[in-house]
Amino acid sequence: MAHAYLDDVKHYLLDLQDRLCRQLAEADGGATFREDAWERPEGGGGRSRVIEGGGVFEKGGVNFSHVHGDTLPPSATAARPELAGRGFHAVGVSWVLHPTNPHIPTSHGNVRFFIAEKTGEAPVWWFGGGYDLTPFYPVHEDVLHWHRVARDACAPFGDDVYARYKRWCDDYFYLKHRDETRGVGGLFFDDLNEGGFERCFAFQQAVGDSFLDAYLPIVERRRDTSWSERERAFQLYRRGRYVEFNLVWDRGTLFGLQSGGRTESILMSMPPVAEWHYGWTPEPGSAEERLYRDYLRPRDWLDEAQGDADE
Repeated sequence: MAHAYLDDVKHYLLDLQDRLCRQLAEADGGATFREDAWERPEGGGGRSRVIEGGGVFEKGGVNFSHVHGDTLPPSATAARPELAGRGFHAVGVSWVLHPTNPHIPTSHGNVRFFIAEKTGEAPVWWFGGGYDLTPFYPVHEDVLHWHRVARDACAPFGDDVYARYKRWCDDYFYLKHRDETRGVGGLFFDDLNEGGFERCFAFQQAVGDSFLDAYLPIVERRRDTSWSERERAFQLYRRGRYVEFNLVWDRGTLFGLQSGGRTESILMSMPPVAEWHYGWTPEPGSAEERLYRDYLRPRDWLDEAQGDADE
């Protein structure tokens, strides 16, 4: 039964990778994804696809992986110690997009599925994933669009699902050492197995399938916005926060490294260029200060928007 589940999810994820790459390359208009297939000596492998130097994306990647082994890594059992010592299969698609234009947000997403197995016992399975948006020069209508698509994807699964996973995203993509969110959030869920396999799998598909509806309209609206070297410098500085989160806090990065995954693919999420400046602060009243003041904290974006509409 477990492997029937695995086959269904794997088929969906491979198709999702194909669709993401095709539509993102069409949106870019200047480059295509190149594929790098790889195998993991301990079991499994994947196919990494990277786009670089395009019309929109300075660097982006959409990776599929299926790895398996005799023992779950510590990062996978930290919250569920009862699974320690089980064999596992982990299959997923992850993507990260770093546009050249500072007015187009960086974005990340992934959808994944785990099965933990032990002889003589029923397999334990769960889903995880989500997506988040990291603007440098945010536009309020873009943030509202992003969260509306996320809310609509969650709506068939319960009235509280969007709010719950939106809060989880705010909490997860939070740089504790900086006391700021990575961006304006989105959705994040993990350890999902309530309601049966079919319902959980349908939710994973809803999240994966909604990403392009959330992201590509923002790309189209902002791709022709002119930008200055000052704005580019700020983008590179804020990309440093992206690196800090991935290397310090991200559980997916840790799982990949602990499980003996392919380092080149795991670190595909890193931006091609980033900068750090000691003690930098934004100028009062600047667009950069506005990002810090109004956007790098949890907000109930859609409730606030409804309140504005009611006034």
